Amino acid sequence: MVSTAINIGIIGGSGMLGSAIATAILASGNIAPAQVWISNTSGQAPGFALNSSVHITKDNGTLVDACDMVILCVPPAAFPEIHIHAPDKLVMSVMAGVTLDQLGARTGAVRLVRAMSSPAASLALAYSPWIASPEVTSSDRHIVQIILEACGKTDEVFDESQLDHFTAMTGPVPGFVALFAQSMADHAERQGIAPEVADRAVRQLFLAAGTMMAAGAARPADHVREMIDYAGTTAAGLTAMLEADLPKSISDGLLAAADKAKSF
Repeated sequence: MVSTAINIGIIGGSGMLGSAIATAILASGNIAPAQVWISNTSGQAPGFALNSSVHITKDNGTLVDACDMVILCVPPAAFPEIHIHAPDKLVMSVMAGVTLDQLGARTGAVRLVRAMSSPAASLALAYSPWIASPEVTSSDRHIVQIILEACGKTDEVFDESQLDHFTAMTGPVPGFVALFAQSMADHAERQGIAPEVADRAVRQLFLAAGTMMAAGAARPADHVREMIDYAGTTAAGLTAMLEADLPKSISDGLLAAADKAKSF
C-alpha cells in the first residue's frame, strides 16, 4: 500500500468506466475515501452511497477547485459540453479519441495524461496504457502509476497514436473476446450440447486460458506454436483457422475499431 495525500476528482465518476476506476482507487487503499470527488449531471452516485466520505457533486467547477488531479471519464461525444478551467491541475483523460492537444485547449491544463482503461478496472483486471505531455512531472507520473496500477496492469507509451489501437484492443472488455466465446458456444449448441452446458464450458475455458496466459511467461504465440507442434486435435483446429486467415479478420476488426476511435 502506497498512500498519497492529493485529492482526486473524477468527472463522470458514476458512469461505467468512471465508477470502475473510482472503485479500483478506493479498493487499493492508496487514496482515502475523503480524498475522492465524483461529479455527474445528477449529483448522485448510488454505487458509492455507503461510503459517506466520498464527495459527490454535480458542479464540475467545485470538483476542480477541490482537487489536485482531475480524471475525465465522460463519453467522447460529451466532451464538448465539459467546461472546466484547470491550468494548475494534473488532468488525465480516459476518453477515446480525445488528443492531448484537445484536452489542453478545453481545460487550460498543461500537465496532461491521456490513458485508456476498461470497466475491468473494478476487478483490478484492466490494462491501462498512458502517455504524458512534456510538462508532466515525476511526482505526477508516480500518482498516475498508483491509480492505473490499482486498475490492473499499465505501461507508459510514447507515441500518442498507439492509444487508438489500445482503445480497440484492450478497451472493450470483454468485447472481442466475448465474440470468440460466443462463436464457440454457438458451435457447441449446433452439435447438440445443451446451451447451459456450452455456456459453462466456454466460460471456464476462457477463465483458464486467460489465467494461464496472465500468470505464465509464455506469450500467446508460444502457446499457439506449442499446440501446433504437438500435432493433436487442437493443431488441426488451429491450422484450419490459420488457413482461413482468421488473424486477418481479427486485424481488420481491430483496425475498424481504431479508425472509429480516431473519428471522435
